[in-house]
Amino acid sequence: MTWTQQVAEPVIHFSAVGLTYPGPPAVTALRPCDLRIGRGEFVTVVGPSGSGKSTLLNIVGLLDAPTRGTYLLDGIDTGAVSEANRAALRSERIGFVFQSFHLLAHRSAQENVELAMLYQRLARRRRRVRAEAVLRRVGLGHRLHALPTQLSGGERQRVAIARALVSEPSLLLCDEPTGNLDSRTATSVLDLLRGLHQDGMTIVVITHDAHVAGQGQRTVTIQDGLLTERVSEQVIK
Repeated sequence: MTWTQQVAEPVIHFSAVGLTYPGPPAVTALRPCDLRIGRGEFVTVVGPSGSGKSTLLNIVGLLDAPTRGTYLLDGIDTGAVSEANRAALRSERIGFVFQSFHLLAHRSAQENVELAMLYQRLARRRRRVRAEAVLRRVGLGHRLHALPTQLSGGERQRVAIARALVSEPSLLLCDEPTGNLDSRTATSVLDLLRGLHQDGMTIVVITHDAHVAGQGQRTVTIQDGLLTERVSEQVIK
């Protein structure tokens, strides 16, 4: 595959992807669906509790494998690789940001970010330099050595975003990234995500918040495992 073909390839490409949990009785968590998310897009996913949002996140994030259909990540057929290679794809190409920050309390902001590179065979100095650079990118250059307990909720989420970015993934996958934040802090995190998108990052945000959903270029809705899609009003204007 040439470099030009790699750039043209969508980051996420579902073809009739679905997931049914075996019974009895069998439960269809995601009905067969098609989905393409191109490089540099900002897509939000909404739906009520139990609608299939978590299932979609787990499939996109290579945490669960679909029971039917084909999922290409950066043009790679994720169903045709070994479990070890799936884990490598997940580590190298997907950055995860969760509602709960999942930071180690006894490690500084910089150390928390460095830990994301622990298995990349990078020299310690190289890990330190990259962690510092990405923390500066998210506006925390002045908080490198602070412990999570010394950080505000918004700062902790920024550390979590920095940790997700440090491996230079193809996709930033966010699950309710503002769910634990007050409105003012949530706005600052959304501003950060918009800035990353403007820099070319591909972002998928799963949320129950209509305001957060409206930040995307496209919104995917899931209801009873059925995926539908609409274009955000901000794209139409």
